[in-house]
Amino acid sequence: MTAPERSPEVAEPRVTLVRATKGAVDLQELWEYRELLYYLVWRTIKVRYKQTLLGVSWAMLQPLLTMLVLSIFLGRMARVPSSGIPYPLFAYAGLVVWTYFTSALSQSTQSIVEQQAMITRVYFPRILLPVSGVLAATVDMLLSLPVLVGLMLLYEFPLSYAAWTLPVFLLLAAAAALGIGLWLSALNVRYRDVRYAIPFLIQLWFLSTPVMYPSSLLPHPWRILYGINPMAGVVEGFRWALLGTEFHRSLLLVSIASILVALAGGFHYFRRMEATFADVV
Repeated sequence: MTAPERSPEVAEPRVTLVRATKGAVDLQELWEYRELLYYLVWRTIKVRYKQTLLGVSWAMLQPLLTMLVLSIFLGRMARVPSSGIPYPLFAYAGLVVWTYFTSALSQSTQSIVEQQAMITRVYFPRILLPVSGVLAATVDMLLSLPVLVGLMLLYEFPLSYAAWTLPVFLLLAAAAALGIGLWLSALNVRYRDVRYAIPFLIQLWFLSTPVMYPSSLLPHPWRILYGINPMAGVVEGFRWALLGTEFHRSLLLVSIASILVALAGGFHYFRRMEATFADVV
């Protein structure tokens, strides 16, 4: 009798287990996913303006129309001081950096929930989602700068000697939006009330930020405390770098400290909660 033939061994499927690292971000891993980050930014921009009548013109119209309303009611009727600068130029300079902050904050807050199908199917560093929201808002901000240049030419207002520091203040605005956006994006996964609270929060924040008025209206001791608002120092610093307004060093230093605290705290909370995103979202 011939011995029974032995069935060939079936190879066991190889399983790769991916564990989220705790602590600091793996920069090498983020670099490996740089193409995904580019795709997320491009997709966010394309979806936002898809099937719109005016397209990217909305990025310029939003701060421009807000500036016109503020100029009529506050600049002409209420006579709000503007540090010796034509009020439309004063208001628009603040609105450029403020609109960038609010757009970046809103997009980073919604980024996790909007990409829930992607999160539940594949692995990638989740922090790329809020980062992509901040980067996508940068495109809108760049589109609003030509209007600012046009206003400076219209009023024949010279560029400040400190204009080379403008990227620093835009970077601070991005850091503030990312830090707070990390907090809110993680909270938005668990509590969907966050998306409804964001517009109300931005309205209150706008009123408490020196966009339509100068911070010099506050007495000096309160001005330092005012810097706890991270965007107070950023808006004032942006105007100083662009238009040469009064520079409040103490206000800026307190705002920078607030930004660093928000960024470190937001990053820690996001890293602690990201392991639950796929289960909760």
